[in-house]
Amino acid sequence: MKAVVVEALGSAEHMKCIDIPKPTISAKQVLIRVHTASVNFADIKSRYGKKGAAKLPFVPGLEASGIVEEVGADVTAFRKGDRVLAFPHNGSYAEYIAADELLTFAVPESIGLELAGACGIVSFLSCKLLTEVARMQPGENIMVHAAAGGVGTTAIQIAKAMGAGLVIGTVGHENKIPAAQKAGADHVISAEHQKIAEQVLDVTGGRGVNIVLDSVGGELTRESLNVLAKYGRLIIFGNSSGEYSQIGTGDLHASCRSVLGYSLGTTRKERPESLRETAATVFGLLESGKLNIHIGRTFPLHDAALAHDWVESRQSTGKVILSVSTN
Repeated sequence: MKAVVVEALGSAEHMKCIDIPKPTISAKQVLIRVHTASVNFADIKSRYGKKGAAKLPFVPGLEASGIVEEVGADVTAFRKGDRVLAFPHNGSYAEYIAADELLTFAVPESIGLELAGACGIVSFLSCKLLTEVARMQPGENIMVHAAAGGVGTTAIQIAKAMGAGLVIGTVGHENKIPAAQKAGADHVISAEHQKIAEQVLDVTGGRGVNIVLDSVGGELTRESLNVLAKYGRLIIFGNSSGEYSQIGTGDLHASCRSVLGYSLGTTRKERPESLRETAATVFGLLESGKLNIHIGRTFPLHDAALAHDWVESRQSTGKVILSVSTN
């Protein structure tokens, strides 16, 4: 089969589309013919050797949609021909993937495979962050960093669907403001030219926000604390800036604020069964029209390196996906 392989750590030029053996499956796995694979920022970090411990060469990618081709002897939930979304262990930039039954989810007929292939990481993550980690309540004010990206635009929509009060997005460049606005953000702040704390306190009447979703880290984390209301929750789920911030305990106890961490990767590994309910919630939101995954650009599988360059350029908005099969 054709697959994209990272042959050396570093720039995208080390990614090659080559022939490798089709994966074999264990008794509790399914073999899936891939239709769409999604490009996530974590894929870029793994290419640099900054995330995961994959040995070179390796196939990148965390999620894909497609059609079940074969089921293991102990699989009970799926059969050949089923339309599915899956999180494989050994990369998704390929024509075929092997995935555990627990990390494979049936896609409703009303949802296209392209949309399913784009939605997994961003929607499962956003749903977990808001419902289980932040425990968002209707009427609460939310701030979402990197609001024009795949997770950002998805989190904005899910927050709105859950009855959030004000949803404030931050973006790195002014040209990304429309993407966050289209997703439903009430206010969008460009960190490039505006003082975030000043703007947030202004639009919230000095109250600040109840929840911050922070995938950026560094200085933005510190600014987030400056606008986090009493009893507020700061959720750390990444550090795309390449830095983590130092938080003092003095910032927390008197104000009753919390700092919480979350990793969907850890959850897939340690508590995969918890994603079944998340999948039902996400697919329900998609079917009702309350959630729409914006696909910014689509690249063919053999142009995965170009897709990585596009995401890494910070010009991308919404999801970037790889088209693997039209069948």
